Amino acid sequence: MHSRVHDSIATVWRLESARIVASVARMVRDVGVAEELAQDALVAALEHWPRQGLPDKPAAWLMTTAKHRALDHLRHHQMAQRQHEGIAADLEAAQAHVVPDFVDALDAARQDEIGDDLLRLIFTACHPVLPTDARVALTLKLLGGLSTHEIARAYLVPEATIAQRIVRAKRTLGEARVPFDLPPGAALAERLAAVLEVVYLIFNEGYTATPGADWMRPALCDEALRLGRMLTELAPDQAEVQGLLALMEIQASRTAARTDAGGQPVLLAEQNRARWDHLLIRRGLAALARADAVTAAVGAKPRSYHLQAAIAACHARAARYQDTDWAAIAKLYGQLMAVAPSPVVALNRAVAVAMHQGPAAGLAIVDALQGDPALRRYPWLPAVRGDLLAKLGRQAEARQALLAAAELSGNEQERGLLLRKAADCS
Repeated sequence: MHSRVHDSIATVWRLESARIVASVARMVRDVGVAEELAQDALVAALEHWPRQGLPDKPAAWLMTTAKHRALDHLRHHQMAQRQHEGIAADLEAAQAHVVPDFVDALDAARQDEIGDDLLRLIFTACHPVLPTDARVALTLKLLGGLSTHEIARAYLVPEATIAQRIVRAKRTLGEARVPFDLPPGAALAERLAAVLEVVYLIFNEGYTATPGADWMRPALCDEALRLGRMLTELAPDQAEVQGLLALMEIQASRTAARTDAGGQPVLLAEQNRARWDHLLIRRGLAALARADAVTAAVGAKPRSYHLQAAIAACHARAARYQDTDWAAIAKLYGQLMAVAPSPVVALNRAVAVAMHQGPAAGLAIVDALQGDPALRRYPWLPAVRGDLLAKLGRQAEARQALLAAAELSGNEQERGLLLRKAADCS
């Protein structure tokens, strides 16, 4: 009985913790304190529910309990300040340090602004004052509802490392007095880009794991998709938000086909497309259509995630690999290079050009990237070069390039794939 209750608590917490932390953070104006108070509510549930049974509305119970903890915290804070500084000094400190007045907190507790609160929480967790790895860890903790242990396991780093990142991130936000508010005006678009970057970093680590024995970590893809869907509900009129969701939905649709029965990687050209998840493809294409509509309505040009989603859609619409519209993909990569140039985008464009115009045309682009310092440790540069050399019949050179790619890879499955391809060149 108790194990079933604990499983139910874990499920409710995973689904609702972000909303609870966000609502409490609006009251106390401190993400670290808000998470502690939300955790207090979780502990209360673990104490009471096994004895008393699940409440009719578990999420509402947790939310109410957390808000009561927040009001108690504010009462204690107000009383302590009044004892030491007097009422006038207390009011000045509240204004100077963004400490909410108790009446304001009561008003906030009565309001239903969950959507705005979640947006504020996302922008706070992804604030540029934090380094990227801290943003990722804090986002997964606060918005993904993952435990420190789960985040550490997903990224194959010690749990203490993740715990330190999260503690430092919350301390940094507090010391920098980062307000629990949406960025004003033009800063909103700039900060939104940082939020989308964090979500896509989480997805990419799940889609092709950097270190370790597993080719993929689907749990991270699932969390990124959940965050992406949340963002489209909160910011439906942002084309890049819709574009990112479209990109992730379509890429995630291939998950079942990306490994064989032995868990070894299967690249796009060899995948059984009957195993693709067509529900996810339909969802992705619908999100892409929304991005197209938003862009057309304002007369803007597609941006990075929107264009990447359009490329993914070209693959999704092809019933067979040989039906892929490589001319359209090469053109889209050209547009992507214009709005978000990077060596990795150039490398991907080389693959599309090679498929459209022939391996020699693609190899010329790849060779021009050879000296780029950003790709010095990137295994897919020599991997793509090796593949193109093999298609041109230059087997010895291809084998050396693929062996170099395998040497650079930190993922066991990826390394095995590259070594097998190198052996085929022999």
